[in-house]
Amino acid sequence: MIEVKDIIKSYGNGESRFQVLKDISLAIQDGDFVVILGASGSGKSTLLNVISGLERPDSGKVLYDSTDITDFSDNELTAFRKATVGFIFQQYYLLPNMDVDKNVKMGADLADSKDYKTVIEAVGLGEKLHKYPSELSGGEQQRVSVARALAKKPKVLFLDEPTGALDEQTGRQVLEYICKLKNRYGFTIVMVTHNLNIAEMAKTVIKMNSGKISDIYTNETQKTAYEIGW
Repeated sequence: MIEVKDIIKSYGNGESRFQVLKDISLAIQDGDFVVILGASGSGKSTLLNVISGLERPDSGKVLYDSTDITDFSDNELTAFRKATVGFIFQQYYLLPNMDVDKNVKMGADLADSKDYKTVIEAVGLGEKLHKYPSELSGGEQQRVSVARALAKKPKVLFLDEPTGALDEQTGRQVLEYICKLKNRYGFTIVMVTHNLNIAEMAKTVIKMNSGKISDIYTNETQKTAYEIGW
């Protein structure tokens, strides 16, 4: 379980200091599919960065199975991220001089995983193992980033607007792959989006507004990527 307690996060100094997260508390169950929903500037990406250990809060605690990662040193936090979490962003961040195999292997090497090619097969890119990013479509590149994140076998997968740069058909396809892989490997998903339709795929939805949680609710029925609107 992930527990977030009384998180405050600000940027800037002096008179220009701006509080982005205002006393946030929540809990995420193991194996859950959580969507953090909100408009641009609501604080949802900052919250994801704090929960995942990419950024430190000004105050408050982030606990993974009762271990407070906000107490970790920089080296301990880096080791935690390598061992526990995976990241997928709107931009693919693939290395252009590496083919699909090597881009995904880079993720696997962080966790000394040897069977990363099964993940490449699982995202439907087994036949494009030796293609370079420039030879792939946007959807294929995003699937490579999905495979790279999952090759290290994370316990929690964090996604920040993963379909933001994709057209509808490709976005649905990528979301469908992510859900299939979640069912196969059992990891927890925490996804940031401003898309109300994508929130219908989640079990738990956390709505944010102006740095605060405005609502948390559960979808009794979770829709697939091909059942939601766009």
